[in-house]
Amino acid sequence: MTAFGGRRHQRRTGMAQQPAWLLGLLALLLTAMGARLAWLQLGHGAENRILADENRVRLVPRTPMRGRLLDRRGRVMAGNMLTYNLYLLPREVSDSRWAQLRPRLSSLLRLPEPLLDGQRLHGANPEGYRIELVADLNPSQVLRLKEQLPSLAGLQVDQDYRRSYPNGVVGAHVLGYASPITEEEYRALQEKGYRIQDRIGRIGVEAVYEPHLRGEWGGQQLEVNAVGQVQRVLGEKLARAGKDLTLTLDLDLQRAADEALSSVAKGAIVALDPRTGAVRAMASRPNFDPNVFAKGITTSQWTELNRPDAPLLNRALQGFPPASTFKIVTTTAGIESGKMNAQSTLPTTSSFCYAGMCYSDHGSFGAIHFPLALAVSSNSFYYQVGLKVGEPELFKAARRYGYGSYTGIELKAEESPGLLGDAAWKKQVLKEPWTPVDTITSAIGQGALQVTPLQMARLYAAVANGGYLVTPHLVEGPQRPKPQLMGLKPDTLKMLHQGLRMAVTEGTARVLNDPSLPPVAGKTGTGEDPPRPDHAWFGGYAPADKPQLVIVAFAENSGGFGGTVSAPMVKKLMEVYFHKGANAR
Repeated sequence: MTAFGGRRHQRRTGMAQQPAWLLGLLALLLTAMGARLAWLQLGHGAENRILADENRVRLVPRTPMRGRLLDRRGRVMAGNMLTYNLYLLPREVSDSRWAQLRPRLSSLLRLPEPLLDGQRLHGANPEGYRIELVADLNPSQVLRLKEQLPSLAGLQVDQDYRRSYPNGVVGAHVLGYASPITEEEYRALQEKGYRIQDRIGRIGVEAVYEPHLRGEWGGQQLEVNAVGQVQRVLGEKLARAGKDLTLTLDLDLQRAADEALSSVAKGAIVALDPRTGAVRAMASRPNFDPNVFAKGITTSQWTELNRPDAPLLNRALQGFPPASTFKIVTTTAGIESGKMNAQSTLPTTSSFCYAGMCYSDHGSFGAIHFPLALAVSSNSFYYQVGLKVGEPELFKAARRYGYGSYTGIELKAEESPGLLGDAAWKKQVLKEPWTPVDTITSAIGQGALQVTPLQMARLYAAVANGGYLVTPHLVEGPQRPKPQLMGLKPDTLKMLHQGLRMAVTEGTARVLNDPSLPPVAGKTGTGEDPPRPDHAWFGGYAPADKPQLVIVAFAENSGGFGGTVSAPMVKKLMEVYFHKGANAR
């Protein structure tokens, strides 16, 4: 302490010089900051750590490779192709940033800006997953992008797998296709491990065996810096590939079926092993190329696939009037009912009259028995058989062959049970009583009857194998039902075997009486569909004495006859099966 001017001088600090109100305000601010830190650290520490991680950790999902579909010899019918895709990271690309990126991408990839906008909008998802902006980049696009990527923050070029169908349209309806899941499906399937970028089987085997084929997603956790550059890999979960599936189909026979159907605008072919029910080929026309879904279907392509003749519809599983092929059922009803036997004969005429109405026939063959009636497909013979046995026995025989019910094939969601318009159906649906006219028309496969090509193949298999009803199937398995013994009389099978063989040697299917083929047995059919052209059918099996293969060919509204339109298709398949090794185990 010193004296100056006679007064004492005392040093004061800067804090002491501040007014009291300022000190109070400072204390209040410090208290608020402390409370805020406590709230962030203690109350919401875990939540904020997650947010911080989201800013520095990027999840890169890895698509699982879908299981392959193989034919019975292991040949690929549906596989996967390695591709390069361009992805956008939505959390790193704002609308303003996108406005800068879009013209550059359009120039680099030579793609219109509206297309890029559409992909960005279509791929938006609440989870913030990366958006597939451009799929299946070509090599020059990949090269240009990788050169520019350092200046394209928020974009990624990454590998992916695209579903591939190396045989194009061959077997398309059986194999099916896979396409992106919808938002509604994602909400329903999220708990099962599906992601918004997933693809799911839509029809055919792809849909039925979706859980077997799909695999399990994997991914990488990457640490990135403030500008999105990868610093290190924090962890990786390998994607688990789906399981391969071996089908009963034979690729050679399937290809032959698709080629044979090219002679008509609409139709179906089914080939199966009559001993087991294993489906060797199933084709439908018009058909489609499932690769269009794998690449990303356009609006015009989707419109084309939904045209009136329905290319996506599997006609092998749809019902149509069976026409004269139904005479196998009528033969069975005649003998199984006990009202006729193997020696029974009936007169045939070119015009059969009953109850004041006359019904035409394509010929008069005199008094004939069942085998010749089948061979020449005599309508007047079967009019009389139908009247003798009556409606109950006729439809009882049809049901024994599985008509009017599902076959048991895996594609039940696409399968029609057909229609057996019996007396009960007519009363319930049409509110009308059954009449003899209904019996007469039903006996030759017309009237309110619809049978699928697959159901018909099952019927021919039962005749071929000695009276066992098989379950058609596309995949072998331990739970497969065993063939069911129908309990047909020996005379029934004998008459059917003789008649179906005679149809080829001296009847309506002589185009198949070819010495280069093993003995063939079968039956033609021509179904009326006024005012449209007739349907044409042929169903048969070979070798006739020890059958290995059943084939049914159906031509929808093709005009012509079963013997001239459908039987030649069957011949093409039999040539492949018996001459080109498709029957080798």
